[in-house]
Amino acid sequence: MRLEQLQAFLAVAETGSFQQAAQRCGITQSAISRQIQGLETDLGVTLFHRANHARLTMAGDRLLPRAKKICQEWQNAVQDLADLIAGKQPELCVAAIHSLCAYHLPPILQRFCQSYPDVQLRVTALGSDRALKVLKDGLVDLAIVMNNRFLTTNAEMVVEVLYDEPIKVLVAVDHPLAQFEAVPWDELAKYPQVVFKDGYGMQRIVQEQFERRGATLRAALELNTPDAFRGVVRQGELIALLPETALVEAYADPTLAVRPVAPSLTIGHQKPDVLPDPPLTRQVVLVTTCDRLQIPPIQHFYKLVSELLPLQVNRLPLSTASGESKL
Repeated sequence: MRLEQLQAFLAVAETGSFQQAAQRCGITQSAISRQIQGLETDLGVTLFHRANHARLTMAGDRLLPRAKKICQEWQNAVQDLADLIAGKQPELCVAAIHSLCAYHLPPILQRFCQSYPDVQLRVTALGSDRALKVLKDGLVDLAIVMNNRFLTTNAEMVVEVLYDEPIKVLVAVDHPLAQFEAVPWDELAKYPQVVFKDGYGMQRIVQEQFERRGATLRAALELNTPDAFRGVVRQGELIALLPETALVEAYADPTLAVRPVAPSLTIGHQKPDVLPDPPLTRQVVLVTTCDRLQIPPIQHFYKLVSELLPLQVNRLPLSTASGESKL
């Protein structure tokens, strides 16, 4: 059974004439007759009484409402896809890491809403690994995350590198580590830390950095928002390794201090002729899929983030503006 057979059946049923049905469908009368015959053969029943007028048989009368429903559903599907291609989608869903949601994304979200006022924008703050999973599952259209090549190495994924940012140490202003201009790794390993929950890229990168230096990460508490990190670290004992974009309010907080990490090869075993590790950083990327990037609203949001987010991050007066006053 083919869709055009059902459409021919409806045309004959509604006009009562094979000739008029052919005119409505824009094909010859013989083509209409072949389609009806083929449908009757497939179903094993006669659908029309063929006399002066084509009248429905009992079987045809039973088929009629089902055929209408099938053809209407097909028309709805075609219209939905046409609307999608034209950019008339009801919503656009984005997953983003927490550190971007307070300061860096809002101007971009506003720009998008001005361009597509009829598209409801939904933004969810998630850890990088979780954000990539919901993207893969089709629950969001784009993800702004810390790069994880194990999860983004896929022919369907489109990955745009946005920026690299340093990872720094957040401590209470009266913490012993606040005396350092750059905190050595052997000092860093002495203190219990607040870390991100499992499923967050930052949790993985901090753990890997300690393991490569043969040190034990003393994870005392797991959290998942910059506000919570600041509140705990402010108490005085615990410290945290956080990306620069998560430290905007920490720089302006007189109870907190932010320090870079001093590069080193291994804890307590540096050799003078060995080059130190590169600066501790993380890479933030924008990820979507090839098929989604063909949809105008998604394509527009992708372009806005690619062009504007690096500028938003670089524009914020972080350590240069306020961090130096705490050194």
